[in-house]
Amino acid sequence: MTKEELKKAALEYHSRGGVPGKISVCSSKPCETAEDLALAYTPGVAQPCMEIHDNPETVWRYTAKGNLVAVVSDGTAVLGLGNIGAEAGLPVMEGKSVLFKRFADIDAIPLCLNHVYNDKGRTDAAKLIAAVECIEPTFGGINLEDIGGPACFEVERELKKRMNIPVFHDDQHGTAIISLAAIINALKMVGKKIEECRFVVNGAGAAGISCSRFYITAGAKHENFVMCDSKGVIRADRGGLTPEKSEFATSRDLHTLADAMKDADIFLGFSVPGCVTPEMIGTMNHDPIIFAMANPVPEIFPDVARNAGAAVVGTGRSDFPNQINNVLGFPGIFRGALDVCATDINEAMKLAAARSLAELASETVPEDVKVKLAEAYPADFKSGMFEPKCPLSRDYVIPKPFDVRVVPRVARKVAEAAMATGVARRRIDDLDAYEQSVRDRVARNR
Repeated sequence: MTKEELKKAALEYHSRGGVPGKISVCSSKPCETAEDLALAYTPGVAQPCMEIHDNPETVWRYTAKGNLVAVVSDGTAVLGLGNIGAEAGLPVMEGKSVLFKRFADIDAIPLCLNHVYNDKGRTDAAKLIAAVECIEPTFGGINLEDIGGPACFEVERELKKRMNIPVFHDDQHGTAIISLAAIINALKMVGKKIEECRFVVNGAGAAGISCSRFYITAGAKHENFVMCDSKGVIRADRGGLTPEKSEFATSRDLHTLADAMKDADIFLGFSVPGCVTPEMIGTMNHDPIIFAMANPVPEIFPDVARNAGAAVVGTGRSDFPNQINNVLGFPGIFRGALDVCATDINEAMKLAAARSLAELASETVPEDVKVKLAEAYPADFKSGMFEPKCPLSRDYVIPKPFDVRVVPRVARKVAEAAMATGVARRRIDDLDAYEQSVRDRVARNR
């Protein structure tokens, strides 16, 4: 499809049928009779109101709060489009809401906020924090999206302190969780340990910083990271660094991306197309792992990276192997968090999500799941990717988004971690039954 054909098709999709946009609100209870009306609104609605007034915890029983997520953005860092504003970012937030519903049966409302900017037109963290904090009574969780750095770090950090519901910035943690799962399995393929690997991270925005922090939580060594931005290696002797960049500044005699990649084991790109050359990969340690996640054009194309010696290659694209796609994470993460009425999505829950995805890629694919995967990924199915007892391979280190096992498994492990770490208000005693119930629920929603 050409660029012009894509534009035409996308605009038609978003306006077809005389109903603009991609989402709508549907009632979950009947309202067809006078009695229904009396129960849905006045006078019957006064009863749950007073129950909640007398016992605030019953809000989870009598309202949609327990299955409702706000997708919040100020439009300052939308996809690869940049600071395009709240209204222009709304189609993306609607799209995120569609994915919440499609993959996890979670009702999500896009909230694109204006008047939360400084005099330079960028995020004013204090204004955005104040606005989001006010909506806590309505929602069971907050998904922050496409908020520019470095303000995004402060926004999430402060909201997590102030709010008693999960706050999750997907641009930071979604990519971190999915890519860690892929790294865990890629390292199995090449026989390396994460604590011994040297990392090069190209791109020091929300994703690059948060991924690096998360890998360290999972066992990587801080001293083994070299981070680059548009000016080259982030060095300790460079002035004007943000606190986040200073955290990963190095004193080593490295200046360019090419310098940084010598003898490295893992390259992670959150940057610009074509910045990695075959020659750079040739200077890396044996069996290097390349995750080139710039979209739509990666830092290096997979076939070029493989020919240059890369052992495992992943991108952000669905038309190449090993897609690092956040939809593998956030639906199941929020499903599990909501189902135990969690007060937070903490590090243990994020690690549980990453490990569950890594484990799933090694499990035998049941026959009924193969049928679904054959429909969604005919070329991969035809190649025999899902046939082995342990399907893990260099082209399959992460499950596929349309694998129906993904959301139920992630939800289970996240809920289990929430209970183990004391952030769950509600307990789930039979986790096997819970995992199956999530699978059934999502299937009914399709």
